[in-house]
Amino acid sequence: MSVAIWVVLSIVIVYLCFILPTQWVRVVRIRAPLGLGKRIVQVSDLHVEKLRVSPERLRRLIERERPDYIFLTGDFTQRLRHVPKVDAYLRAMLAVGVPVYAVFGNHDYRLKERVTALFDLFRARGIPVLRNESLALDGFTLVGIDDWDAGHAKPKLAFADVAERAKTVVIAHDPNVTLKIHRRFDYLMCGHFHGGQFRLPFVFYIRNKGPLPRRGIVKGAHRARWGPFYISQGIGQANLNARFLLRSELTVHEL
Repeated sequence: MSVAIWVVLSIVIVYLCFILPTQWVRVVRIRAPLGLGKRIVQVSDLHVEKLRVSPERLRRLIERERPDYIFLTGDFTQRLRHVPKVDAYLRAMLAVGVPVYAVFGNHDYRLKERVTALFDLFRARGIPVLRNESLALDGFTLVGIDDWDAGHAKPKLAFADVAERAKTVVIAHDPNVTLKIHRRFDYLMCGHFHGGQFRLPFVFYIRNKGPLPRRGIVKGAHRARWGPFYISQGIGQANLNARFLLRSELTVHEL
């Protein structure tokens, strides 16, 4: 076999294993027996700097699911110059015509004092960013916990106005926050780990991402002491713009 053929085969293999998974969005459907009769689309870890899914395509994917709400679980951008690109995605999701709620993630807080530009954008678009607070929605209470990894999470404050027996859905970015919640909740959505992104478990011993990934908990459905939670693989990438045989994810929660 000639060198040229080997080169072409190598390029194809790299594309299929590392690049295609960032473009081929997997729609994951989760059923949780809360009895709310609500369909919620979760979009996590946009990382617009390295996102290979266009705003228009994201809008179409969400529209097909006919959700009641869209919940955004953090990590939009860490670069000020990409805030307008975040806006393009927000406008696309708002075009679906259902309420959108959000929390921020650790990459968003890397903007430091400039994170106000991101808050201003969400405010201008009418999207509440929940920072350790709760909202009464139709049939349930939505609790938003700020990012644990960035040091902003205050679970006790987030639940301060929530009745003990209220149906409670929580959104957060970092799944490790489930270890710091000390009261009942009905369901929690989060992201942060990108499902492992490259499927290298030892990475979480080199880079400290908290106790959960060291236990192999980086994606999917799990249960904490006080309630069940789901970790999205996310739709975007951080650091290297690739995923190893791990598709980008849009999650549909039937509650």
